[in-house]
Amino acid sequence: QGQLVESGGGLVQPGGSLRLSCAASGSIFKIATMGWYRQAPGKQRELVARITMGGSTNYYVDSVKGRFTISRDNAKNTVYLQLNSLKPEDTAVYYCNTVPANSNFWGQGTQVTVSS
Repeated sequence: QGQLVESGGGLVQPGGSLRLSCAASGSIFKIATMGWYRQAPGKQRELVARITMGGSTNYYVDSVKGRFTISRDNAKNTVYLQLNSLKPEDTAVYYCNTVPANSNFWGQGTQVTVSS
């Protein structure tokens, strides 16, 4: 049916940047609205950003507006999340999935740790 593999996380100092990638296998993702989610320790998973099939970025959670940018390359079946001006509170495991999320597509995620 499909699989999503996230990569690009790491340890970064406050104010730093990272670019996350989500490689999708399966044609369904080319037509799906896709999103990046994150789950911090002790907190519920939340939708961070959403992008439609056509590339309209119609949602960012308030805490990341102006700092994160979601994009997609349908030819490569890949969704990206550019993280700038990172803060310690951005520390979380980041996942991609369809919007709304499909339980069959959760991957391992990629860990982002923001710390000095």
